[in-house]
Amino acid sequence: MNIGIIGAGSIAGSMAVTVNGMKNAECYAIASRTLTKAQQFAEKFGFKKAYGSYEELVHDENVDLVYIATPHSEHYENALLCINAGKPVLCEKSFTVNAEEAMKLKEAAAEKNVFITEAIWPRYMPSRKMIDDLLNSGVIGKVDMLTANLSYVISQNKRLTDPALAGGALLDVGVYGINFALMHFGKEIDRVDSTVCMTETGVDGRETLTVRYKDGRLAVLTHGMFSRSDRKGIFYGDKGYIVVENINNPSEINVYDTNDVLIKHEDVPEQITGYEYEVTESLECIADGKTESDSMPLAESVYMMKIMDGIRKDWGLVYPKEIR
Repeated sequence: MNIGIIGAGSIAGSMAVTVNGMKNAECYAIASRTLTKAQQFAEKFGFKKAYGSYEELVHDENVDLVYIATPHSEHYENALLCINAGKPVLCEKSFTVNAEEAMKLKEAAAEKNVFITEAIWPRYMPSRKMIDDLLNSGVIGKVDMLTANLSYVISQNKRLTDPALAGGALLDVGVYGINFALMHFGKEIDRVDSTVCMTETGVDGRETLTVRYKDGRLAVLTHGMFSRSDRKGIFYGDKGYIVVENINNPSEINVYDTNDVLIKHEDVPEQITGYEYEVTESLECIADGKTESDSMPLAESVYMMKIMDGIRKDWGLVYPKEIR
């Protein structure tokens, strides 16, 4: 099936590498705000078509799925453009800027009977089931807490610090920590508390979130864009603990007993980049006539945006496009 990409930045390049390594998908069309950039991208990654506007791409009848790789601030408008043109959408995380936009996309997709899902890749990966199977096996007993962190040295990227582009650590990397907690601990949340350090530009630079569940379990999450963290996710039980290496693209899972002895090791399956799982599921859903993904239902994307809306409200962080 033919893949079209909106936005020609670095993450679009990663997706192009992915699709070029897949047997059931092909790099077909790339669209950028300038034709020259699109043509350069097309030449580099082997796309058949290059467009200087997003409108041209979504009206190309040969495009089967559109991957949106633009900044968070543009996701809503870009996805709505695709939906109105009847084009299935795989939209990069964070899904939108806020829950209101996410709900509008959900409603628009339902009205037009068009597939759309959020491209938050751990949702689609085999590692998700591997982790859940270990937790459900009782190998570490009763689990009452998890910790997860994700921090990169990425503040030099203007997109990350620009309020107009919905910048900040929360929507870019914090979404992974929240996603990790929701995937494995669920949504029965009592409250979310946070501590934040803001940047000079007025967006969040680093934060710690404490998620308290109604049954008393805790998820402690830290995110940032000024330093490199170990990116581990750890589950704590009364018989031991599970360490997941790299929460946004797990590479291995290790289980330890209460004496810190390694009792089980699991490697995740080999992959192209990890993006292939979200593409494959999207294509399968389209072929089956579905309008959303089982791995990342739209209600889940809306819920995640609501959580982040509440966190930003506590901080007083309002993006320019939210001011009416």
